[in-house]
Amino acid sequence: MAKAHRKSTSPEQVGTKPALLSGGNPQIAKAYGDAPVQAYIAAMPGWKSDVGRRLDALIERTVPVVHKAVKWNSPLYGIEGQGWFLGIHCFTKYVKVAFFRGASLHPVPPGASKTKETRYLDIHVDDELDEAQFAAWVKQASQLPGERM
Repeated sequence: MAKAHRKSTSPEQVGTKPALLSGGNPQIAKAYGDAPVQAYIAAMPGWKSDVGRRLDALIERTVPVVHKAVKWNSPLYGIEGQGWFLGIHCFTKYVKVAFFRGASLHPVPPGASKTKETRYLDIHVDDELDEAQFAAWVKQASQLPGERM
């Protein structure tokens, strides 16, 4: 039983699904690597899981050396030694993609933030994702200094 509570044990390993926090955001313990990100994506409710898989695949194709983690119940993507350039978070009616240096991207992603540098892309159930534009933002973001979190 003690093993079920170790940080390295995922909910899938102990046969339980992660709890969903407000807005349906999966509660995943802080961990580094692809496995916790995949656990988060698998636990995203309904249509959001498909969006999560699509975003994750686009990020991996665009930045093959991407490093992943889950912190604060959100998948983060970054470059080793350079910090995090992107994060994903579930809300009740949409999936929010945060570009931590989004104000430096061209064109600038549409969603404003309380912080000067961060910009958002909100993806709703019926939205058409412009994969070429998303990949361009990911590529640009991965080449900028990332956030240290």
